Amino acid sequence: MKTVLVSAVALIDRDGRVLLAQRPEGKSLAGLWEFPGGKVEAGETPEVALIRELEEELGINTWQSCLAPLTFASHSYDEFHLLMPLFACRKWEGTPQSREGQKLAWVRKQNLRDYEMPAADVPLIPILRDWL
Repeated sequence: MKTVLVSAVALIDRDGRVLLAQRPEGKSLAGLWEFPGGKVEAGETPEVALIRELEEELGINTWQSCLAPLTFASHSYDEFHLLMPLFACRKWEGTPQSREGQKLAWVRKQNLRDYEMPAADVPLIPILRDWL
């Protein structure tokens, strides 16, 4: 089974809310909510990939020094195995905006379970809630 490396982030605003993005129609797992991020391309570190993805998907900029490794997901789907480090980030430039048709929501930690997420993301919620 192929392993896919994806980098994700819990963007945390000044009120302690976390940004979730809803996967748009036409993508696998459409309609589910996830932490922003994306695939790590050849030659990229997870941090570099995340910085690139945040600019592409949300129009914001951040720096490696602002990405704190928090936890990771390791989950087998039917076609591949997902390995996904989750970083926490409290500092960025710009205002997150949807650039790829995804809906965005700022969510309080106690409400994270109210958003249906891919199976790989669900075990990250209690770790993130305890950390916040």
